Amino acid sequence: MSLTIKVPPVGESITEVTLSSWLKKDGDAVKMDEVIAELESDKATFELTAEKAGILTTVAKEGDTLPIGAIVASIEEGGAAAPAEVAPAAQPQPEVVANAPAPAPVEAAPVNAAPAPAAGGSLQVKVPTVGESITEVTLSRWIKKDGDAVAMDEAIAELESDKATFELTAEKAGTLKTIAKEGDVLPIGAVVCTIEGAGVAAPAAKSAEASPAATTVTQATNGKAITYASGTPSPAAAKILAEKGVDTSSVSGTGVAGRITKEDALAAQLISENPQAPKALSGAVPPPTKPAGAPAPKAEPVAAGARSDRREKMSSLRKTVAKRLVAVKNETAMLTTFNEVDMSPIMEIRSKYKDKFKEKHGVGLGFMSFFTKAVCEALKDWPAVGARIEGEEVVYSNFADISIAVSAPKGLVVPVIRNAESMSLAEIEKAVAALAVKARENKLTLEEMTGGTFTITNGGVFGSMMSTPILNSPQSAILGMHNIIERPVAVNGQVVIRPMMYLALSYDHRIIDGRESVSFLVRVKQLLEDPARLLLGV
Repeated sequence: MSLTIKVPPVGESITEVTLSSWLKKDGDAVKMDEVIAELESDKATFELTAEKAGILTTVAKEGDTLPIGAIVASIEEGGAAAPAEVAPAAQPQPEVVANAPAPAPVEAAPVNAAPAPAAGGSLQVKVPTVGESITEVTLSRWIKKDGDAVAMDEAIAELESDKATFELTAEKAGTLKTIAKEGDVLPIGAVVCTIEGAGVAAPAAKSAEASPAATTVTQATNGKAITYASGTPSPAAAKILAEKGVDTSSVSGTGVAGRITKEDALAAQLISENPQAPKALSGAVPPPTKPAGAPAPKAEPVAAGARSDRREKMSSLRKTVAKRLVAVKNETAMLTTFNEVDMSPIMEIRSKYKDKFKEKHGVGLGFMSFFTKAVCEALKDWPAVGARIEGEEVVYSNFADISIAVSAPKGLVVPVIRNAESMSLAEIEKAVAALAVKARENKLTLEEMTGGTFTITNGGVFGSMMSTPILNSPQSAILGMHNIIERPVAVNGQVVIRPMMYLALSYDHRIIDGRESVSFLVRVKQLLEDPARLLLGV
């Protein structure tokens, strides 16, 4: 009996998702509730699970955009998984080897190549746990190829997280069978490859010794034993060679056990950029003769440095963000008004009370809580700034759900602090810190990213002095914070040095007039320059 797997409803505002990756392949045996695929919307990533045990038959492909309710795959119920495991043993492999014209040397070898997989079995190599906060990694490149013989503890692939690069090693000797592809994003525990049989690496090494290429390597290493590190580049060296398109087999490694170091890669890069230099020195390429009296040829400009392109497929999140930003520019009458705020009073409060604040509340006292509180107070005076357009109606909210823009590994996300108008500075700081951690770890839920009546974005943490932030649809306004710079300003007829910040308020002119936008920003400025007003509500 066949069961159809469809795209489940994942949120009220989500009408379609993208099939980002298959975690199980077509024809695989799956268990009930086992994760078989990952789906991405413009807001989050979801796991698709098997609703019963059986054999998976995929329908959709990776990268397909599917509406809610579309068929993704089917699962055939029954004992189809068992024959798949018995099938290799049922094949008369020993007879085929015995009847082959030239298998005698193989049978006489210490390790028999044909029965090795049956004797050693298959070992699954999975993504290891690499840190408490890391839930997924990217397979950046395969060091060994599909079908290669690998030794125990040999580096076979490189994995990258948002924090570091790790080497994946073979847990036993055998023949490598790759499953994941370069560029795949894999959760912790996902199967990357399998190693078939045991002791398969020995015949491969013996045949290599008999080949001319192996003789050359032996001579280059002065007869020293070749290990798995021989000819394998380090991560830094691999990056340089890949950018320049240099084949690792043409580079001699001077590192430990013959590993290709960064210096080896740089030397190979210089040779690849000037391939005629060795020939000219040896006299193989004679210099061209120039007729007497002929004008000197005009030297062509030569670009210095590496010149290469790298292409990456846009993620579903990035494509959706791009569409929405263009839609905002085309569908709203967006304008931006600017002001500046003297940050001295807030910086003095932070300097005076930050230690006691952290000791009591367990969280640091930052600028975001002051800005959030000031925005909530200003929205009470100018509710149109927190309104939104729905059809032919303007919707006003008597609450302030403040969206905070956070830079996450997969792109910009905007989680929401609910009912910020009723929260204290400490409660706001705790909410901001918790959402920021979830964003960095890709653990934000749909509920935490939907809604919102007003957005605050802080480009100042990256050094931005002034910008025009774009609206977060369907909201009608967004406040941009910027870098704090000490500048000379006039105060009571005197020139003084003060820490100043530019503020930018982008707004939809369809429902927010200039008087309201400017007055709102002035109100925020007044509250920040006199923080006592935030406590007194005046």
